[in-house]
Amino acid sequence: MLEKLMVILGAGESGIGTAILAKQQGFEVFVSDGGAIKPNYKNDLVQHQIDFEEGSHNEAKVLSANIVMKSPGIPDKNALVQKIRQQGIEVVSEIEFAFRYKGDSKIIAITGSNGKTTTTALTYHICKTGGADCALVGNIGYSFARQVAEAPKALYVIEVSSFQLDDISTFKPDVAVITNITEDHLDRYEYNINNYIKSKFNIVANQTADDVFIYNIDDPTIQHNLTKFNIRSIKAPITMSKELPEGAYLTNAQMHLKWKGEDMQMSVEDFAIKGKHNQYNSMAASMAGTAVGIRKEKIREALQTFESLEHRMESVAVIKGVEFVNDSKATNVNSTWYALETMQKPVILILGGVDKGNDYTALKELVQEKVKAIVCMGLDNRKIHETFGDIVSLMVNTENAKDAVQAAFHFAEKGDVVLLSPACASFDLFKNYEDRGQQFKQAVKDL
Repeated sequence: MLEKLMVILGAGESGIGTAILAKQQGFEVFVSDGGAIKPNYKNDLVQHQIDFEEGSHNEAKVLSANIVMKSPGIPDKNALVQKIRQQGIEVVSEIEFAFRYKGDSKIIAITGSNGKTTTTALTYHICKTGGADCALVGNIGYSFARQVAEAPKALYVIEVSSFQLDDISTFKPDVAVITNITEDHLDRYEYNINNYIKSKFNIVANQTADDVFIYNIDDPTIQHNLTKFNIRSIKAPITMSKELPEGAYLTNAQMHLKWKGEDMQMSVEDFAIKGKHNQYNSMAASMAGTAVGIRKEKIREALQTFESLEHRMESVAVIKGVEFVNDSKATNVNSTWYALETMQKPVILILGGVDKGNDYTALKELVQEKVKAIVCMGLDNRKIHETFGDIVSLMVNTENAKDAVQAAFHFAEKGDVVLLSPACASFDLFKNYEDRGQQFKQAVKDL
């Protein structure tokens, strides 16, 4: 009998990880990418003797698959994906495939529109500090599938996107976290927020009464939708608005972590990462650590020693009394709102890029209160000018990081902060948000 054929669409990190794991599990594997495959990923395929093509799709071969893993970046309305579905071929996401081979390992899975990367990294730091045999996978670092194939661990801390949650059938985290839900990626969900919400709540779809669900009850979208889904797991809410019998809450600048009759307290002054949104991230991560049995003193130690991530509110330099902050990972309006909300000094804001249907009005109040100048960095800045033109008198257009940084420095005075928090995707001028952040940092160094 022939081996089962697994076809993988898209040769990014999740595609390559799945290919390696599928090959290890005895599948015949074929990787097909419509674009060019990066050299490092091509080396992986050659090294593992995996058949691949790039630049086009061999439709007949793809449609002869028993199972298809499609990259999270490929939308369902893609013509080839529709043909695959019409033929009744099983379509899985990378996290679904990896889940089937993880053995007895436990999973903490974290999703949300904002804060998920910080929360995932902090949860991993808590588990690591607490002595767990764990790996940080998903949207950060290695794919879950590659980790399962090459270096299995007892615990996986996974950052998952809504796209990855779209194609799951059995994937079940022991601990699921939804940080918040705001409008993002709506172009992938027929511009219907309810489709996006359903995707996020997929994270709890397969949970049982032994599992834990951590969510932010101060987030109106989560709160409104809790009753619409059949949630069987133990609920562990987080909040800043009231005391809870069980969960994490903040009162008088003290975090309380209440779980199974125990109550740990810690002052938010001791958190290594600052800002209100990071207090939510810290509560969610602490709750996740608690749920997998990390000791209280280790959680306390981890919250004090965590270093924030590159491109996420990253302090770059102080030049002539002007602080430069790289928040290039802010690719939507809500992320920029959080960034502005933490600012204590007058701000020169670098904004703009590829707009995913942004509504900037949510930023107006904070911009009026904190921003003295806006430097636009994108090819089409019309909407930014229309929204803020009447409240910010200093506004200028630039088309690269160097000009943006120089213009911002020109507007700034001692005691100000130059904040790169674009609220947009980066593809008009940069490869990705990392490239945008790197170019910003280089431009600051060149001042």
